[in-house]
Amino acid sequence: MGNASSIEPTKTIFLDIDGKKEKIMFSRHCGSRDIHDLIAHAAGVSRYAEISLKDSAGAFVSLNPTMPINTQSSPYKVTSKEPSPTTDSSNGDGEVFTQVLSQVASQFNNHFSKEGVFKVEEMKTDIATRLSALERKMELEGLKAVEIEKCKRDISDIKDQIWNAQKKFVDFNRLSNETHTDSSLSDERKISLKRDVPSYPKYTLSQETIEYLKQPTFDIWHWEPNEMLSLLEHMFHELGLVAEFNINPITLKRFFLCVQENYRNNPFHNFRHCFCVTQMMYGMIHLCHLWEVMTREDLGILMTACVCHDLDHPGYNNTYQINARTELAIRYNDISPLENHHCAVAFKILSNPECNIFANVDKDTFKRIRAGITMLILATDMARHGEIMDNFKMKLEPEFDYKNKDSLDTLKMVLIKCCDISNEVRPMEVSEPWVDCLLEEYFNQSDREKMEGLPVAPFMDRDKVTKPTAQIGFIKFVLIPMFETVAKLFPVIDSTMVEPLRIARDRYEDMKEKNSMPPPPSQSNKKKTVTEK
Repeated sequence: MGNASSIEPTKTIFLDIDGKKEKIMFSRHCGSRDIHDLIAHAAGVSRYAEISLKDSAGAFVSLNPTMPINTQSSPYKVTSKEPSPTTDSSNGDGEVFTQVLSQVASQFNNHFSKEGVFKVEEMKTDIATRLSALERKMELEGLKAVEIEKCKRDISDIKDQIWNAQKKFVDFNRLSNETHTDSSLSDERKISLKRDVPSYPKYTLSQETIEYLKQPTFDIWHWEPNEMLSLLEHMFHELGLVAEFNINPITLKRFFLCVQENYRNNPFHNFRHCFCVTQMMYGMIHLCHLWEVMTREDLGILMTACVCHDLDHPGYNNTYQINARTELAIRYNDISPLENHHCAVAFKILSNPECNIFANVDKDTFKRIRAGITMLILATDMARHGEIMDNFKMKLEPEFDYKNKDSLDTLKMVLIKCCDISNEVRPMEVSEPWVDCLLEEYFNQSDREKMEGLPVAPFMDRDKVTKPTAQIGFIKFVLIPMFETVAKLFPVIDSTMVEPLRIARDRYEDMKEKNSMPPPPSQSNKKKTVTEK
């Protein structure tokens, strides 16, 4: 495909939900689960409901991006069914959970009696301990999924009671001030209090997959969201981060699930991109033996920053935010509005005790972790590319000092930048679909900018850019110089990363040349020319 403007547009599907006509739109890069969630939202049911579609002939239709496009006059009939908790407790587990929950509720009532009205903090600690023990028991005893979901709903009810009761004893002056200074506080609180997220299956990884996961050539397109979550979990365990930060494995699962929930279904800046960047960092850690020059705390900061670096990305870049004077641009004074937002969402998630993977570190360690993650996410703003690279080149002369904090911080910033824009390092069959995704997101933005009368960048204009013109300059003037500079510190990168970039550059230049060649004359034209002579 020579011209990027030939990318397949989004699909529109028409639905009949209890006689009400609805329509949904999705990209061809969406997963089946994304489409399921869209239909569930349109139907007003939970994302855990069973959804089925039938066409006008009564045949079932598969929920996937390749489903046939229909018309408004022949919508798909939507049937939904919410999961119902089982009442089977033949193994005795149901009774055990009922008893534990009753004890928790009893303790809750005692603490909020007139005599215990000032024991809120003591009660919170006690309840948290009991809930943690209960959730750990649920995990270890391997209850049926429906039983787990029923118990989680009961736990959630108790937590809601705690939250509502606690509000009666908070400092209303302080709360009022916080609400007035941040109008979006209620929305951000929703991020940190996401509950009842379903667990994902446990996968046993083959030794081949474990080794393949460490390679820059890893194909990220073959993995479903649940599998990506398990692979992320494996990376944190394998690098020793779970032991280093004393992370509760259940909390780690909830952290990844909440992160996944807070990535949007953009064509490019989505959860798969988050996984892609994190896997490349994992590969670079092993390729460059970074544990020899960095602490395990540094590795944890690198990996967590990659996981969180594009949280809640809206699909429109900083230039759009600033030109359109969006809420984010106003909030952050036009200074890296998106990257600041990604940081804010990341630490809002970590402020929830259920998702805080750093809950067991001391205050000084957490302060270093927070500063490190913030520094790295802010470094992914490409507006700072020249500044960061010039600083890094200075640190290389005459010799890089790994014991100098400023030098090490600069190296970490360059590493996350490499991983963030590393798609062309991968094999062509892995990297090229990412170009399609990125251009689709660019075209969505430029279309909106034209509609709103805002400036349009030429490299985003579907009428001006092609796939080769989009990539050649970026590879030649950004990627290759950056990776070549890092290769001065880690020579192994030259053959494993710089060389694939050179190959990609040559491939796109060949593609550009072929696209610019005039078509060969037809046979009829040749005959006409001979006759005229």
